Amino acid sequence: QVQLVDTGGGLVQAGGSLRLSCVASGGTLTGYAMAWFRQAPGKEREFVCAIARSGGITRYGDFVKGRFTISRDGAKNTVYLQMNSLKPEDTAVYFCAAGPGRIGAVGGRTNDYMSWGPGTQVTVSS
Repeated sequence: QVQLVDTGGGLVQAGGSLRLSCVASGGTLTGYAMAWFRQAPGKEREFVCAIARSGGITRYGDFVKGRFTISRDGAKNTVYLQMNSLKPEDTAVYFCAAGPGRIGAVGGRTNDYMSWGPGTQVTVSS
């Protein structure tokens, strides 16, 4: 399994932006579908977004509403989550994840992904 390192979290005011990054430690993200999930205290892990192995298909959770963008850079072996118009309810630990992917689709369940980063804290103040 690929080892993932997710970074870029921090404290930001409501309406601000953050960009999270996910890199493979000692390996490559090529050939993996990639996703971001988040988990707030006392809540279940929630799907944020995902991108297909080729980068041609993306999928977002309903709450994103055009505020977040997932992308991948094969040359840099990195997946990004650009988050704009952040809200206090976006406060959570954000995890990147890698999985085998599907033909013509990307999964939105935790079971679709077998490798996980340690998480990075995002805190949005009001």
